[in-house]
Amino acid sequence: MTEDNSGKAVKSGIWYVISNVMIRAVGIITAPIYTRLLTTSETGFANNFNNYVSILYVICGLCLIYSVGRAKLDYRGKDFDAFMSSIQALSSFFGLALLILVMIFMPKDGLLGYNRLIIFILFAYMCLYPSIDYMQYKLRFEYRYKGNIAISVIITVTTVLLSVALILLMPQDRGFAKILGTVIPSAAVALCCYVVLLAKGKAVIRPEYWKYALRIGLPTIPHGLAMILLARIDVSMISEMCGLSEVGLYTSGYTIGTLLMFVTNAVGNAWVPLFNERLDAGDVDAIRRDNKILMEASCFATLCFIAVAPEMVKILYAKPYHESMWVVAPVALGTLCQYFYSNYVNVEIFYKKTALLALNSCIAAGINILLNYIFISRYGYIAAAYTTLAGYFILMILHYVASTLILKKKIYPDGRYFLMLLLTIAVGTVFSMLCESVLYRYLLAAVVTGLLAWIWRRDIRAFFAIMRKK
Repeated sequence: MTEDNSGKAVKSGIWYVISNVMIRAVGIITAPIYTRLLTTSETGFANNFNNYVSILYVICGLCLIYSVGRAKLDYRGKDFDAFMSSIQALSSFFGLALLILVMIFMPKDGLLGYNRLIIFILFAYMCLYPSIDYMQYKLRFEYRYKGNIAISVIITVTTVLLSVALILLMPQDRGFAKILGTVIPSAAVALCCYVVLLAKGKAVIRPEYWKYALRIGLPTIPHGLAMILLARIDVSMISEMCGLSEVGLYTSGYTIGTLLMFVTNAVGNAWVPLFNERLDAGDVDAIRRDNKILMEASCFATLCFIAVAPEMVKILYAKPYHESMWVVAPVALGTLCQYFYSNYVNVEIFYKKTALLALNSCIAAGINILLNYIFISRYGYIAAAYTTLAGYFILMILHYVASTLILKKKIYPDGRYFLMLLLTIAVGTVFSMLCESVLYRYLLAAVVTGLLAWIWRRDIRAFFAIMRKK
């Protein structure tokens, strides 16, 4: 079973990467369209709505999604279908209860800077929106990557088309048009997912499933909120301490720096189901063997990305934004730290110890705020990129402690991973220091590539052997 599914994991990982890159490319291509159709205030109006969606999703969904991977092992076949249908019903009931309460107690002039209609849309959307994730997680853990990718592509394409059409049709209320263009396609897909999951699982109120999912999900709500804070507090603090111009430079560099996350997330999505199956079977050696190759590949990809980042910034942005190139390297390295610590997060979730997950995230968010307060005022907005890197590295240490020392689960070659990550951070920082020296930066990249190819020659051969086999 494991060997067969390893082939499925490789294939799905490749297609996840391809689809994520394509989806991200659509976002990059369409960004100039929106900037020409919307004013900055209209863009902010729509983007704030998306921010509230991210925050409310954590609360309204009760983080039940974290229970799906483990439930795939504990409930098999029809039981798993019933589990998915039941937890979907639980989150929609909770979202509906919140919607009713908000509509009863909301002031007449609205809430959160929006009128009553938009607030109604926001909370009604939350009743359905989690179903997309339920369906995609179900497909992921069943290695059905085609359906998973189809959902993402359909939402991306229809959102762009409908948003542009509505903005043109509603010139007096373009911010609201952009919100509708985002909500309607996702809500339609979510409704389809809801019906399919319900028809297949045929379960609504199942106390056993609800207790199982809540025991895993509820402790991760602080984790979800802390991760949102960790990702977004920088912008608020830069705005207060430096100004809006610096916010523009930071967010421009941050956007480039996180591009690699779409690849690592795709690989991680394909890896988790296989990891769960192997850990459930006690096949730790196979986990170490394949995961080591993934970690080496992620380090190499990150260094290559940082090496060419200054040229990416110059191609994508106008000259006043070129200064943002200094933000890219530390943000990309922070993304790498996230990928590394996901190894330990997977262990915590597998053993249903999600309270540790929440505690670690809250500690890291607090440390990040403190570091921002100290260093942004002294060194400017670029310091926020390095405090973000520090925050994610600290989070990796915390998850390592939770997994290895508290849970006492020795899964990975931890010393090797820490050395690998520290060396990548060191070399990546040198690349960053050579942002304005193209010749030396590419010479160093060539030397590093040759050295890593020689050090990892066995793993490279093993990787290509797997690719030829599958």
